[in-house]
Amino acid sequence: MATGRGRLLRQLCLGLQALHLPLGGLVAAPGSGGFRKGPGDNFAAGCTTLKQSARHERSRERSSAHCSVSLDGLPSEILLKILSYLDAMTLLCTGCVNRRFYHLANDNFIWIRIYSTAFSPKRSNWKVNSVEKTAEPVNVLSVEDKEAGYWKKEYVTKQIASVKAALAQVLKPVDPYTGLPVKTKEALRISGLGWVIILKEKGGKEYIMEHVDLSINDSSVSIVWYGKNWPRLATLSTLDLCGVTPVFMDRSKTPTKNGPRWHSLIAKYSLRDLPGSTVMGCDRIIRLFRLNPGLLVGLWKREEELAFVMATLHFHHLVERSTLGSATVPSELPAHTPLLDDSPEHGLHGFQLHVDMHSGGTSYLCSTFHNLFTKKGCIENGYVKLIVIRFKNNTEHLPLIGKVGFTWRTDIFDGYIKTYRVDYMDSTGQVHMELVWIEETEEYFIVSLVLYLSTAKINHWFGTQY
Repeated sequence: MATGRGRLLRQLCLGLQALHLPLGGLVAAPGSGGFRKGPGDNFAAGCTTLKQSARHERSRERSSAHCSVSLDGLPSEILLKILSYLDAMTLLCTGCVNRRFYHLANDNFIWIRIYSTAFSPKRSNWKVNSVEKTAEPVNVLSVEDKEAGYWKKEYVTKQIASVKAALAQVLKPVDPYTGLPVKTKEALRISGLGWVIILKEKGGKEYIMEHVDLSINDSSVSIVWYGKNWPRLATLSTLDLCGVTPVFMDRSKTPTKNGPRWHSLIAKYSLRDLPGSTVMGCDRIIRLFRLNPGLLVGLWKREEELAFVMATLHFHHLVERSTLGSATVPSELPAHTPLLDDSPEHGLHGFQLHVDMHSGGTSYLCSTFHNLFTKKGCIENGYVKLIVIRFKNNTEHLPLIGKVGFTWRTDIFDGYIKTYRVDYMDSTGQVHMELVWIEETEEYFIVSLVLYLSTAKINHWFGTQY
């Protein structure tokens, strides 16, 4: 019994110490005989002290809550002084708090200092008047005559221009065999470039979805979106594919997704008639549809709802398409300089085709075909025909590595769709490929590969009239 009372009193002492309460009513002074006076009296005194201290604590909390000062309640002059110590990224994020902070974070005096620090001319140590010349442009600027946020816009615009210039410098070296930039992967890494899809409802509501998976291949990048919270397909009208790039690029740091970013529209797709479109393939769970250019959409078979979206983007002007456009208008690619055909009577010659087949991180084929040609009369339905692999020529047939098909995955299910035929078409041309499974060798072979180039593009590129 004594042991139980002692344990109870010790627990009470520890509780009072955690609350920073006085223990005078509970612990006897040294030499006074400890608790011999009577455990009941001491316990009652301790409880009384605890109740009084609790009431005092509640009273103090009410008083502090009544007298608390919120940051939003401070005068604008004090808030502007606080904001003047922030860097550009933090200042932009602060402007998203509420309407008042948005206007305060647009202050021209704060932003002109940030602008001048970042983009003022570099001072030279060997020139006596370099400091004066550097400060002179800032002094003559009329800050008050500009509308609120002017220097913020100037800073962000120039910052974006500097990022684009840095990326253009990285992408200058070109592979003479593929005609593609050598350092595309490096440009993607240092720029922090990513991709989102924006699903728009018929009523105007938007859903922005970040990519879940990304794989970079020899000549393209594949991006996948899936999740549990897709909006209903019947309510959606369009899908926008956009590149997103951080406004601030620092090669020494990993790009963050939480900072300010700008959108560049790559392509816009209509989802109104998706369930009635041509099915590319299916398994027991999903049906696969293709939207041009380069978008695959998987629908659950049972409910006709979105399961996943996959985009495959070629490296050709990939960074430019993903960064140079606006949120509503895609970037315009530079005009292609025509290369006149040397021998019009023999048709086109000297073509080169690079094929990179992959799915779900597995590569089936990566090969380049050289010295392709076509006769002048090989025109079918507005396309010039280039035969790469002939069906009747067994020596040209190519074996593929692994089990060929389309591998898909979501956060709940995954699956695999076999394919024996590959067809692709865009404004530039068409690709037709046939596959055959050989039981004896248990291998897939490409037995036919035909490339069709649009005659309109041929006329523009080569100046040849077909």
